[in-house]
Amino acid sequence: MLRPNGGVESWKKGRHVAGRIARVWQAVFTAHPARTVVSAFALVIILGSAALMLPAASADGSVTSPLTALFTATSAVCVTGLVVVDTAEHWSTFGELLILALIQVGGFGIMTMASLLALLVSGRLRLRMQLTAAAETKSLGLGDVRRVLLGVAGCTLVVELAVGAFLAQRLRFGYGFGFGEAVYSGLFHSVSAFNNAGFGLHGDSITRYAQDPWVTMPIAVAVILGGLGFPVLLELMRHRNRQRTTGLRNWSLHTRLTLVTSAALLVVGTVLTCLLEWTNPGTLGPFDWGQKVLNGFFYSAMSRTAGFNAIDMGALNASTVLFTCTLMFIGGGSAGTAGGIKVTTFSVLAAAMAAEVRGEPNSTVMGRRLAPHALRQALTVALLGVGLVIAATLALLTVTKAPAEAVLFEAVSAFGTVGLSTGITADIPVSGQLILILLMFIGRLGPITLVSSLALRERVRRYQLPEERPVIG
Repeated sequence: MLRPNGGVESWKKGRHVAGRIARVWQAVFTAHPARTVVSAFALVIILGSAALMLPAASADGSVTSPLTALFTATSAVCVTGLVVVDTAEHWSTFGELLILALIQVGGFGIMTMASLLALLVSGRLRLRMQLTAAAETKSLGLGDVRRVLLGVAGCTLVVELAVGAFLAQRLRFGYGFGFGEAVYSGLFHSVSAFNNAGFGLHGDSITRYAQDPWVTMPIAVAVILGGLGFPVLLELMRHRNRQRTTGLRNWSLHTRLTLVTSAALLVVGTVLTCLLEWTNPGTLGPFDWGQKVLNGFFYSAMSRTAGFNAIDMGALNASTVLFTCTLMFIGGGSAGTAGGIKVTTFSVLAAAMAAEVRGEPNSTVMGRRLAPHALRQALTVALLGVGLVIAATLALLTVTKAPAEAVLFEAVSAFGTVGLSTGITADIPVSGQLILILLMFIGRLGPITLVSSLALRERVRRYQLPEERPVIG
């Protein structure tokens, strides 16, 4: 009696198992895209932590502690910028390149994943809602996966190379850097800036360049562009490439909200920083008026997303620390490298408050009526963010003796993936650093995955319950 060929049977069995794995993976991604995104980023963080623990990654050739490697990898992948060791002193060139790679993967992955999740959400909606969404956004639609990937890659490459080349030229001829050192430093800070990471090659961030607009302004421009989000950048480029001139009214509501709110927050942040720190001898006091305005603008841009600092964060007034927490919590644009609850969420909530004050039944903004589910999602994201920050602050206060305002600042900075710190990060005990790691991870992926999950679970109820109004206020 002939026995079946063992090799053929094994091959068929392996092929069958591989097919089942592929089908399970496809089903998981389709049914639970948010879970897939979280798992992918967690895997990158774990691999990055293992790589940073290699002796070649440290400057002295020693093995970095697992907690330090995990904290740094999480901060890099989540494009935050909080550190427990000095980047330039602790890490070797290989380690710095690993951090840069993690920043790039995290920034590119966040923009891509957020945009693709938006496509997936639109694909799961009904046809009428798809048509409405397409008319409103004018940026993303079904079948745009290839355009999303190429667009994100193109925007990233162009901005990072342009800003990196400009910074390299300035460092080469303005500060006497060698050619290789200038290119390396310029590219590192450019990638870190566009991805809103806030990692720098100097222990004092870029304080040494505080009086040089040729260094601070390119970094600020890269930070702002990365923080606007890919859908906004794509729409701006598409309108610019058109032959006829298009006005603000022809842009989508998302683009208009992002641009107007971001500009308003930049102006408000600049004015408040200058007013509150104008005479502070530890921050803006020693500068002339032009340098004060420059550093006020730079601080305003960094406060909402990036984490670079050109002034001493530990010398800020308490009032400045408080309003900085507000800017960090709001963050930047959706589907970008910025964190926070996002400026569109803030705008939607502001529009709802304005409508309620005026006694109007519907919330309107810029000539458009906001959908009720958008208001619910914005409220959910904001309240969950507030709850998470409060819980993390209380937990940190139980394990550290740092002042309450400094701990709150650290918690909001981690949640908003900003990276600014009053200088207490390295002094926080192990349990507190683990809290910050979790807070950075949730703050980076939480709003993206939460909104996509809420949108994918949207259902139409076939009946209405009796209405009753409780007493409010």
